[in-house]
Amino acid sequence: MGKVGAGGGSQARLSALLAGAGLLVLCAPGVCGGGSCCPPPHPSSAPRSASTPRGFSHQGRPGRAPATPLPLVVRPLFSVAPGDRALSLERARGTGASMAVAARSGRRRRSGADQEKAERGEGASRSPRGVLRDGGQQEPGTLERDPDKATRFRMEELRLTSTTFALTGDSAHNQAMVHWSGHNSSVILILTKLYDYNLGSITESSLWRSTDYGTTYEKLNDKVGLKTILSYLYVCPTNKRKIMLLTDPEIESSLLISSDEGATYQKYRLNFYIQSLLFHPKQEDWILAYSQDQKLYSSAEFGRRWQLIQEGVVPNRFYWSVMGSNKEPDLVHLEARTVDGHSHYLTCRMQNCTEANRNQPFPGYIDPDSLIVQDHYVFVQLTSGGRPHYYVSYRRNAFAQMKLPKYALPKDMHVISTDENQVFAAVQEWNQNDTYNLYISDTRGVYFTLALENVQSSRGPEGNIMIDLYEVAGIKGMFLANKKIDNQVKTFITYNKGRDWRLLQAPDTDLRGDPVHCLLPYCSLHLHLKVSENPYTSGIIASKDTAPSIIVASGNIGSELSDTDISMFVSSDAGNTWRQIFEEEHSVLYLDQGGVLVAMKHTSLPIRHLWLSFDEGRSWSKYSFTSIPLFVDGVLGEPGEETLIMTVFGHFSHRSEWQLVKVDYKSIFDRRCAEEDYRPWQLHSQGEACIMGAKRIYKKRKSERKCMQGKYAGAMESEPCVCTEADFDCDYGYERHSNGQCLPAFWFNPSSLSKDCSLGQSYLNSTGYRKVVSNNCTDGVREQYTAKPQKCPGKAPRGLRIVTADGKLTAEQGHNVTLMVQLEEGDVQRTLIQVDFGDGIAVSYVNLSSMEDGIKHVYQNVGIFRVTVQVDNSLGSDSAVLYLHVTCPLEHVHLSLPFVTTKNKEVNATAVLWPSQVGTLTYVWWYGNNTEPLITLEGSISFRFTSEGMNTITVQVSAGNAILQDTKTIAVYEEFRSLRLSFSPNLDDYNPDIPEWRRDIGRVIKKSLVEATGVPGQHILVAVLPGLPTTAELFVLPYQDPAGENKRSTDDLEQISELLIHTLNQNSVHFELKPGVRVLVHAAHLTAAPLVDLTPTHSGSAMLMLLSVVFVGLAVFVIYKFKRKIPGINVYAQMQNEKEQEMISPVSHSESRPSVPQTELRRPGQLIDEKVESQLIEVPNSNFESSGVLGSCSVFSRNPTEH
Repeated sequence: MGKVGAGGGSQARLSALLAGAGLLVLCAPGVCGGGSCCPPPHPSSAPRSASTPRGFSHQGRPGRAPATPLPLVVRPLFSVAPGDRALSLERARGTGASMAVAARSGRRRRSGADQEKAERGEGASRSPRGVLRDGGQQEPGTLERDPDKATRFRMEELRLTSTTFALTGDSAHNQAMVHWSGHNSSVILILTKLYDYNLGSITESSLWRSTDYGTTYEKLNDKVGLKTILSYLYVCPTNKRKIMLLTDPEIESSLLISSDEGATYQKYRLNFYIQSLLFHPKQEDWILAYSQDQKLYSSAEFGRRWQLIQEGVVPNRFYWSVMGSNKEPDLVHLEARTVDGHSHYLTCRMQNCTEANRNQPFPGYIDPDSLIVQDHYVFVQLTSGGRPHYYVSYRRNAFAQMKLPKYALPKDMHVISTDENQVFAAVQEWNQNDTYNLYISDTRGVYFTLALENVQSSRGPEGNIMIDLYEVAGIKGMFLANKKIDNQVKTFITYNKGRDWRLLQAPDTDLRGDPVHCLLPYCSLHLHLKVSENPYTSGIIASKDTAPSIIVASGNIGSELSDTDISMFVSSDAGNTWRQIFEEEHSVLYLDQGGVLVAMKHTSLPIRHLWLSFDEGRSWSKYSFTSIPLFVDGVLGEPGEETLIMTVFGHFSHRSEWQLVKVDYKSIFDRRCAEEDYRPWQLHSQGEACIMGAKRIYKKRKSERKCMQGKYAGAMESEPCVCTEADFDCDYGYERHSNGQCLPAFWFNPSSLSKDCSLGQSYLNSTGYRKVVSNNCTDGVREQYTAKPQKCPGKAPRGLRIVTADGKLTAEQGHNVTLMVQLEEGDVQRTLIQVDFGDGIAVSYVNLSSMEDGIKHVYQNVGIFRVTVQVDNSLGSDSAVLYLHVTCPLEHVHLSLPFVTTKNKEVNATAVLWPSQVGTLTYVWWYGNNTEPLITLEGSISFRFTSEGMNTITVQVSAGNAILQDTKTIAVYEEFRSLRLSFSPNLDDYNPDIPEWRRDIGRVIKKSLVEATGVPGQHILVAVLPGLPTTAELFVLPYQDPAGENKRSTDDLEQISELLIHTLNQNSVHFELKPGVRVLVHAAHLTAAPLVDLTPTHSGSAMLMLLSVVFVGLAVFVIYKFKRKIPGINVYAQMQNEKEQEMISPVSHSESRPSVPQTELRRPGQLIDEKVESQLIEVPNSNFESSGVLGSCSVFSRNPTEH
């Protein structure tokens, strides 16, 4: 949904921009090579929606405005949405704006000679079936053959009252923003800017103001500061006299505020950079500001002072409270991101948004960029199990999951409309790619039924989704939609909110009066329904609240919608019949409440004429609005309902200043209309007068009366109709069949009762029909089709399920897990529910109502727990089971194995974890030259090496959504000798017991041994062991040169070992740890692998060596025992040392398997040896995030540092 606003894309985002901020932006084409590179205007203060490739998004009101403004298109804009009175323009560099229009629209690009003629006001443009106009153009009136059926064009050229003003000195400026206060105000503000496309910034700006409806303008640069560069203009939507100017943040971050329609300004500096503003819908001084660093600020003084509300706010996902749904007018709804990247929905007061005062209406996290607050509804999205789930809150009540047909399986959803207490949504189902299905809801927005299948969609310039659906202004329940049928796109119309659809009847005659042979359903009229940000592009459609019967659109006649051969059509009876009015694209503006239509052609040439129609498009008169042809960049009508003054913005050439042509239409009217100038007109659908349960009669001005409309325009009489089957749609779970009946879908069980239904109470038993929302019919079949209250029968529990709130089968130790109990049917008010969490704790409830928000539980241990729920009532029982995996984040992995081993001997490798109890794990092992891993559920394996050399062993541990690994290297020889080393006690004082220190000390010891004995370094390997007192293992290795020769024999190893022991016993091996700290190295005992038998023939030196080893071993033992009695000696460290000796000593490989209890590990650093450190490997597309908090996952019985 965005993902629900920030959501899907909207077709008419710019209209919202106009409505919210009173500003409209236009960009001229061709500025950067034909791409849509016009810099976006500053984000508006309008309500917003967002678009996402997939997700829950807000579409905005069809045919009007979506909530979030898009970056501007690179074309000049002509008209504005109804009621919008501001304009922003941009013209091209070096080629003229209109030139680029032609290139972008696919029209013929003109040559340089054509361009020169255009700038002189010469040249020709194609008119309907045209010869020449505006410099030799054929008048459309010459094409007329049947004056009764054809559209009539007057050949006489008339002159409109107009004045022209040039913004002198701004010829280099390529952007302009215009605001017209309107509503009895004559003030117009214009901000022009020079945008440097190479620098990507604004380098100059000018501010102009008119107080006479645009006849003359005054430059206000001296009032805002001659060196001040302005970037954006904001207007308060509830008080148009209040103006806000934003400076360019690259130079300074300031606001200029005016309370007198821009006459004077006060400057206020900001300590943040504004990215967008959102004005309060009622309070004129209340504003929300979103900064570039994702912080949300509020001001209760129209920007004079600001207060931080929240950090980490998602762009475009903040909203003011909705009157009628929220009690506090200063309540702010926002979506915020946590430090670990999750999103949640928060509400708080604008001036008191502290941690203690924030509320979280939706429990738990929501999908990023998915919050929408619109009218009485709040929407969020939550994805679980790979499927998106959509939730809605109506009038700020508890959230409920939105119910689509069971097998719709949506992959994308856009909220189209929330008018009249009903949700209109477009849903892309699992088997759709470029189409959407339209669904309409009940009042609460929970239960949805299908309105129309396979509605065409497309992508906008920003990649936003655009649904081909248009809501006709002024007539509730009337929509136009483009549906895809057998790869053909056809336009359909509905008058009852999607209950019934039909094709559009093509006009009887064409523009010349010739008959059109178009037979339904093989041929019909098809319209472009995209409400473009830029009306100069194809696909224009327009309607107006004050002219409910008039619809103007571009399209074609045939079997399907086409992007070629586009003509303009008008309907003056709300879509029942249509007339062709132009054979080329025009933009149409409504004047005088729709009493006058103004049409201006889309052309790449300068123009000086426009067309007016006083009879709803039946005939057109040609008027000149300027004496010199003008490249038109935009048009702005006077605010208010009458709209009798229009300003045309453009330039005579790309070298000229902005030209502002004020056109006054008052002179074309003889007088104001009186009662006798109107006639009644009844709204109907192909002759059926009852639409949405009522007969509506409007007053229209008679076509021959050329008077100015007043208060009578749009006046309406309404009379309710008797209800018929056409006033009812199918209820949720029912589908309409070919005979018109609503019958249950195959997946729906009509006998299923509401879970809130209890014996003795009543529920509404659906008839399969529900009345169309906002339908005003009375009596008739209403009673027959309306759901009937029925007593709740007692039912045994059935369809019991227990799931987690997020749909996952895992939970984290020490954290709340929310379990949801779901029951398809049964007497829930008189039911006993028993829940056993599987950890020795159980709870009971007397009814399901008390469990609506779920059952929260905290598991103190890791493991797989069998959660059972039993439901009993007087009629039966049901049970359900959930196997829940409770885990703890794995922080480190240490691979434990010997440093050296012998060939063909079994080696044990163990993955030591920290913390040790983390839940269900998978171990993946690589060792030796094996290319295929070994996968186990145990943390230890045994293996043999059949060849000598250095071998690498890697273990990866998969824990939840993370994988950790460690790698070690082991030396393999047929035989070797090892000797335990000890050190003078002063070394322990400098032992931090970390791998890096052990590696460095081992290198120093080896160097000292080589220097003292002369033994080559290739024969020596020293490994300092973890723990205290400090010990090390000295390995005497056979060395073989790369050629495979000169390999040392067993006797050689014996000789080297004797030499090393002798040297060590002479206290000849020592090293200086630091100045003044000398450490002696001693021998503890010698071992061999494989062991060599000692016979009586052994020499005395061998016996002496053995006695020496025994003596040294006894000495170490006595010292060790003595130290245990000394206060302050860490007993745990000594125990740990003993364990480590067992782990790495090669004397007995059966004992080499580590038996280190993880409960005694001091810290992760102790578990990481000198080879490869453990590292976290993230699983792709994983949402898992380690909490980083070990307190709840601690497996230590006590703190090892306190032993």
